[in-house]
Order: sequence, then structure tokens, then C-alpha cells
Amino acid sequence: MSQLNVQLGHMFGDAAQEFCNKHGISMDSIDLIGSHRQTIWLLSMPEEGETRSAFCLGEGTVISAVTGVTTVTDFRMAEQAVGRQGAPLVALIDGLLLHHPMKWRICQNIGGIANLCVIPPDSEGGVDAMVDWDCGPGNMFIDNAMRYFTNGDMEYDRDGEWSAKGIVRQDIVDEFLSTNRYCTHVPPKTTGRETFGDNEGQELIDKCLAAGCDKYDMLATITRITAQNIIKQYRTFFPRFGISVDQIAEIYMCGGGARNPTIIKYLKEQLPDTESRALDETGVPSDAKEAVSFAQQAMEAILGRSALVPVNSDSLVPNTISGKIAPGKNWREIMTLSVKFGEGRLTLPTVKEMIVERPYTAWKAMQAFD
Repeated sequence: MSQLNVQLGHMFGDAAQEFCNKHGISMDSIDLIGSHRQTIWLLSMPEEGETRSAFCLGEGTVISAVTGVTTVTDFRMAEQAVGRQGAPLVALIDGLLLHHPMKWRICQNIGGIANLCVIPPDSEGGVDAMVDWDCGPGNMFIDNAMRYFTNGDMEYDRDGEWSAKGIVRQDIVDEFLSTNRYCTHVPPKTTGRETFGDNEGQELIDKCLAAGCDKYDMLATITRITAQNIIKQYRTFFPRFGISVDQIAEIYMCGGGARNPTIIKYLKEQLPDTESRALDETGVPSDAKEAVSFAQQAMEAILGRSALVPVNSDSLVPNTISGKIAPGKNWREIMTLSVKFGEGRLTLPTVKEMIVERPYTAWKAMQAFD
């Protein structure tokens, strides 16, 4: 594992250089790199006798050595150090991008794990009143089933084609969602492969096979678990935070599952009065949201500026600064810029607005939600 940690650091550093070379960007023009690192294991909700922790690889000092750029990493551990769960980590950018004077909005990510962030209108607290948590399985079970039936030739259900051909076994869906400990757990909560990994995915496959499902019925059933659980999280837990599902004006979708028409169709059927939109419409492409988020968090760390914390977090310790810094060749220059930016102030106000000056245009992504 120690070797892999260093090897991944080299790979991440090389990838940053390759990206810059491809797009004609000088590495000397890059001030900071923010790296989430690769999470191998996340123990965010420990049982008695366990310690909240995270195991991530991709050494930041190696990234900074390879690129020469100051690198900030370990945002997850920084969160856990002050008593929070260490995930999800992107509520900051969700709130900065999506807060609105009058509208309630959700940013719904469907990656391997599905997670949500609710952003109230500015008139009701806005970014200072955000709530977020991991819903449960996103694409993880779906992808596992696709690999099972294709012997690894297909990694995911492209355009939801397989699930669209099948019949949902609603009894299996309802049993899973009513008995799974995580799905019924009250937020705040976070999860990952430690809860919804390959073993759990295989158990679900075996259950579907025993019930006589063919491959299409199985994909339809497993996909429904993801979609129905998202709605269940809204209806079950929003009232605990004084939120009514009927208040939600818009849902901004991102992650690979946002490209699965079977999931989107179900969500729109269940929320007919809520408009579904692609996160790309904000000017930040969905696929780059996490990259932008960790670049933002890296800058906050260098400036010594605390980031917004969702109100449903385990710990609301104020003025916490996330990240571990690995100085690069540009370290003194970055420190000079940071001091100049601070203008002698001991503390800096928390950022509550993000303006996208050069928006990314993705009309195809927008069309998917028409």
C-alpha cells in the first residue's frame, strides 16, 4: 500500500501535466492543485469500539514534486479531525452555484453512491442553511450487474437500455429499501463500498436470479432501487429539517446516473411539479464538479479561510480550515499572494457566492432533461 500511495501520486502528477500540455497551459501558470486522493476505505459511521477514519492514497508531496505546484490534499481527514464524517465533500460548491433568492433547490449527484444537497432560498438561510448526506447506492449495484452479465465487457448500462427493457420486481425493491440499515438510517450519514460493495451487489444479483429475473428484469429492478431510494430519502428525512418536498422548485442532476433515462424518468414521475435540470446549466460541467470543488477547497486552505458546513453535520466547529499542504516550487510566491489577498486581516469572511465568468456550454446535457 505504501508503494501504491507513491505510484498514484506520480500518476496524478503526470495526469495534471498531460492535461496542461494537451490544452496548451503552462504548469508555471498553475497556482495550486487540490487533490481528493483515491479513497480506499471510509469509516465515517463507526460502531462501538471503532475509530472514525479514512484511508486514501495518492501522496500529495509526490504530486507537488512531480508538478512543482503546491498541492493540498486530505480534505476528508481534515473534516473527520473536527468530528465530522468526511463525506460528502462537495456541499460548498453545490451551495455557491445553486443558491437562489426565492427558490428551493437540490443538487442530486448519482455517482457510485448517490448524494444530495438541499439549498434553501436566500430568504430562508441560503448557503448557511444547507443540508447534505449520502442517499445510498447510485450506479454501484447497476454497474456490478452489468459486469456480471457481460463478463466484464460492459461497465455500465449505457442510456439505461437494459433497464428500460425489463420489468421491475417491486417486491425485491421494497424489501431492500425497508430492511437495509443504511437506507433507513437518519442523517447525517455517509457511505461507500464498505456498505454497498461487490459482495452486497452479488447478494442482490442472487436474490433477483432466485426470483426468476432475466438480465433485463434484474437491471430494471436494481435501477429502481437507486431511483426509489432517492425519493424515499426526500420524503422520509426532509421533514426532519423543516423541508417539504413540495417546496423544491428545481433539482440539478449530476454524476453518471444523471445520464440514465430510466432513473430520470422515475424521478420526474415522482416529482411532477419539480423541474429537473442538468448541473451543466450553471456553467460548470457535471463531470468537472468535483475537480472544481477541490480546487476551490485548496484555495480556501491556502488563504486560511473556513468553508461553509452543512447544518446537519455531526459537528459545527466554526472556523475550521480543511486540507493538508505540500509546498511546491511556487510556495513562497503563493504565500506572498495569500498575504496580499488578506490585506492584513486576521480572518477572512466565508465565501458565499461563486460567479462563473466563462461558462461551459453543454446543450446536449440540457436537452436530456427536456
